[in-house]
Amino acid sequence: MELRQLHYFATVAAELSFSRAAEQLHIVQPGVSQQISRLERELGVALFHRTTRQVRLTPAGERLLPEARAALDAAERVRQLAGEIAAGTEPAALRIGTSQGLGDRLDRILEAAGLPVRLTARPLHDRLAAVRSGELDAAFVRVLTGAPGLDLLPLWTDPLVAALPAAHPLAAQPSLTPEQLAGLPVRLAPAEQNRPLYDLLTAAGVGRLRAAPFTTVQDTLAEIGSGPPTWTVLYAAVAGLTPVRRVAFRPLTAPTPTTSLAVRPGQHPPGLRDFVAACRAAGG
Repeated sequence: MELRQLHYFATVAAELSFSRAAEQLHIVQPGVSQQISRLERELGVALFHRTTRQVRLTPAGERLLPEARAALDAAERVRQLAGEIAAGTEPAALRIGTSQGLGDRLDRILEAAGLPVRLTARPLHDRLAAVRSGELDAAFVRVLTGAPGLDLLPLWTDPLVAALPAAHPLAAQPSLTPEQLAGLPVRLAPAEQNRPLYDLLTAAGVGRLRAAPFTTVQDTLAEIGSGPPTWTVLYAAVAGLTPVRRVAFRPLTAPTPTTSLAVRPGQHPPGLRDFVAACRAAGG
C-alpha cells in the first residue's frame, strides 16, 4: 500500500468522479483507475461502485476513507516535523482540546509542561472527532471510560460540589451524599449537553426531583440563592471561581468523575509524554 494510492482514493471519494480526480491530481484518468484497482486488490475489498454514469463509495470504502485520510494527515505531520528539524526551528505547538471547569489546574499544567501548546475549546463530540482526524493531538475528557478508536489516559479524579441555599438545613453538613439531597429539586443541564456526566449523576441517584433547568452557572446560582430551595452540581474547580452570596458549596461524597486525555493509539507527537506527565503531577 502506498501513500499515493491513499491520496488517489481520498481524491476520488471527494470528487465522486475519476475524471475530475485525475484533473485534481494532474495525471491521466487511466493512471487513477489503475492505482485504485491495485489498492482494492491489496485490501481485498471494492472501494467504489462504478457505472458509466455514477461513482460512489461502497460500504467498505465509507469505512476505510476516514482511516485513509488520517494516514495522509499523519504523513503530512511527519513531513512538517522533518522540515522543522532540518530548519532548526521550534517544534510545532501541541494542539489540545479543552473543556470547561479545569480551573487553575490548567495553568499549572502549562507551566509545568514548558511546551508550546495551542488550546481549543469544543464540545465533547467535536473534541473526540478532532483527535481521531488528527486535527488535535489530544483532548481533555471527563467521565468517559472508552472512546472508539482512541486511547484514554487517566489523569486525575474530579470532586463534585453541591451548590444549595446557605439557609437550608443541609448546608450545615460538611459534606453531602446524593441520598441526602434526594428530596431537594435539582437543576441539571439537558442530557444532550453532556451525556456522560448526565448518565453518571442519574446512576448515582441525582435528579429524582427536577427543578427549573440549569442555564448558566451564574444565573443558576443566583436563583438557588434567592428562589425556592433547589440545588445543582458543579465541578469543584468551577465552584471555587464563582462565590455567590446566600449559596453554600458542599463536597459531594459521590460520584467522583475521572478526567482523562484522549489520544490516538500508537506513536504520539513530540512533547505529548511530557504534557501527560505534567497533567498527572497537577492532578495529584
